[in-house]
Amino acid sequence: MGREHSRWLRPGLTAQILAALALGAAFGWGWPGAGASMQILATVFIRLVLVVIGPLIFATLVVGIAGQGDLRRLGILAVRALGLFAGMSLLALLVAFGLANLFRPGFGFGPSTAAVADLGAGPSESFWIRLFPANIADSMARGDVLQIVVFSVIFAVAVSLAGEAGRPLLDVCRSLARVMYRFTDLVMLAAPVGVFGAAASLVSSQGLRVGASFVRLIAAVYVGLAILVFVVYPLLALVFRIPLRAFCQAVKEPAAVAFATASASGALPKSMENMEAAGLPRSVVAFTLGTGLNFNPSGSTVFIGVASLFILQAFGMPLTFGDQLVLFATLFVASKGIGGVPRSSLVVIAAGLPAVGVPPEVVGAGVGLLLGIDPVLDMPRTAVNTVGNCLVTALVAGWQGSRIGGTDFGPDGISGLTPAVPE
Repeated sequence: MGREHSRWLRPGLTAQILAALALGAAFGWGWPGAGASMQILATVFIRLVLVVIGPLIFATLVVGIAGQGDLRRLGILAVRALGLFAGMSLLALLVAFGLANLFRPGFGFGPSTAAVADLGAGPSESFWIRLFPANIADSMARGDVLQIVVFSVIFAVAVSLAGEAGRPLLDVCRSLARVMYRFTDLVMLAAPVGVFGAAASLVSSQGLRVGASFVRLIAAVYVGLAILVFVVYPLLALVFRIPLRAFCQAVKEPAAVAFATASASGALPKSMENMEAAGLPRSVVAFTLGTGLNFNPSGSTVFIGVASLFILQAFGMPLTFGDQLVLFATLFVASKGIGGVPRSSLVVIAAGLPAVGVPPEVVGAGVGLLLGIDPVLDMPRTAVNTVGNCLVTALVAGWQGSRIGGTDFGPDGISGLTPAVPE
């Protein structure tokens, strides 16, 4: 009785994270010097989370794919997931361009082109080459999720084709997956501490205010994110008959972690654990959430679209409708597969603007303007990325006749095409 009473009194992980976020912000504002030193807490927490990702994705994908014994379903899963990712990105960009043209955040700003942003070097290899690992140990060490997914899928196919000879490896991966989920639970006990450190460090360096010149930009991005979360996502859930209450229960903790740490990778282990606990197949969860980090940054896509037009407006370079279509297509393609690069959203913007004739000095100066307010917009868009990836995971699972929260979902004629195989 006493244990149940204490459990009832103890706040849940989401409440602890939000409380730590508020306390960290207050600490960073009141004691900026000490707040800056709290970054070590966030760094340690993020490292503990990132070390889970490689083994967890590898184990869950191998079990999910090889454990089913039906390789045809893997191809169907990939096509459905990538199709939904593309559709989600298109919707996000449409929302972004519409709001940027409505709010016109850059008009009247008139900045100087003297400052050029230091973005760092982008990837020198083709995206398609970077998909395939040369050394899986190196991919694990760098946390390259796409390379881990590609290796794990091929490895799982090999285990499946090996028949009885591959069964011991399959059993090892089952055990590894269980252990890594427990590892995640242990790491999440430290989440409030890590979030406190991240908030204190951020506020100590950025302050609680943002320049008035960026208010419309921030408003446009926030409205775009709100449209995704409160309009687009619920409509998709209703169409596919996903129970919203059960879905929200499953995503609230991963979204809170993503928001507080501004790291979609940091929220990935908890997303995988919660979506599988909600009743979705392990193969769908591992593949869709793993690839979604790069292929479905819907929240970041809203920021990329609004911020690109903000720069063009600020430097007096408004685009014709045709030019906007070119920029739209360029940003859509550039936003895929670049999630592992530091400040990846800014790199995508820098890669997309030259397609419509923007000079390099304007690109550099424009991105430099965004660097100062990027942290203010990074946390909410990362949370939206996480929720969007979880939603696509539920949609793909619905196509396979799965259940979430004990409730069947999927539109008539879509769910139930292929019964989910029990794990």
